[in-house]
Amino acid sequence: MSEREVVEGSTRFFIPEQDENSSFPPGSAAVFYNSRMRLNRDSTNYLLRQLDVSSYFDAMGASGVRGLRVAHECGIPVTINDLSPEAIALIRRNASLYPDHDITVTEEDCRAVMLRQRFDVVDLDPFGTPAPFVDIAATSARRYLFVTATDTAPLCGAHLKAGIRRYGARPMNTEYHSEVGLRILLGFVLRETAKYDRGIEPLFCFAREHFVRLHLRMTGGAGRTDNALKNIGYIHQCTACPWRMSEAAFLPTVQECPECGAKMSRMGPLWVGPINDPEILSQIAADLKADDMGESVLARLVTLLDEELSTPAFYNYHQLARHWHLSPSPVADVITAIRDAGYQASRTHYDGRGIKTDAPLHVLKSAIVTKK
Repeated sequence: MSEREVVEGSTRFFIPEQDENSSFPPGSAAVFYNSRMRLNRDSTNYLLRQLDVSSYFDAMGASGVRGLRVAHECGIPVTINDLSPEAIALIRRNASLYPDHDITVTEEDCRAVMLRQRFDVVDLDPFGTPAPFVDIAATSARRYLFVTATDTAPLCGAHLKAGIRRYGARPMNTEYHSEVGLRILLGFVLRETAKYDRGIEPLFCFAREHFVRLHLRMTGGAGRTDNALKNIGYIHQCTACPWRMSEAAFLPTVQECPECGAKMSRMGPLWVGPINDPEILSQIAADLKADDMGESVLARLVTLLDEELSTPAFYNYHQLARHWHLSPSPVADVITAIRDAGYQASRTHYDGRGIKTDAPLHVLKSAIVTKK
């Protein structure tokens, strides 16, 4: 297998010589390096700088870049695992570049490792769905659980039956499907951890292009788990008009649209609570600025997340304008008009034309055509 050297962050490593846009036969993805996931890895490293962590498990190492960067850039002892002999050979070669770091390499099913050993951080970044691994990860993660999902079609409703099978929840392919996917994944992880009287607290979660990334603090005890479960609920979408709303409830109760009286269609169960910790975001933003990264993609993402309302679901205001046959104003003017009317409003990281708000539809309709 031919290789080439790559530098990501301050970490150098080798990857297989390959075309990242090509299709891979079964099994070859084990050593696949995806440069488009750099933001995912950058976000984790900046978060880890805010946490007190003494061990980190990279469950599906592939090239090993994620674990290598954590060891080299954060100074945390890591265990990098993979089931593929080809991947393990590359991980060991890359780990040899850093003899002064505490890097352990294991070659087995990650579930076997997690069954016998606990880590401060367990990081699941599989090729596809993380669903088969979360149960055991919930027992292995001592303090934090990080999860990536790249099967966005099942999560977001494009492959409805697959989403129901994998995550035990009903998605819907709406214009805000990316947020539904993130919240379904959060709800699934909580239901898996709650079996062990363990809850979750979202620290830094986001959806980006083809993946969803969760950074979660694990909590212990029945009381904290019960409190976390209060964030399980549903998003209800009207079948006749654009109205949508969320409900925190184990069993849904909303049946009719409060705007037009039509039947509501529900998505869930899913997480309806906040998806980020404002203090953590503030600390990450300060670190990015100190590193002269204040204008980076990650910094812009953190700023959007910090400003984003925590209410579930958003409106694509251009789609609303088409629905009402209106010509929309600039997004900043629309948000200002909603706030001037006495309601909350913010942009959202899910969609450049997305607006989160608690305003009723008639206020949104007026705001969309307001000229400043």
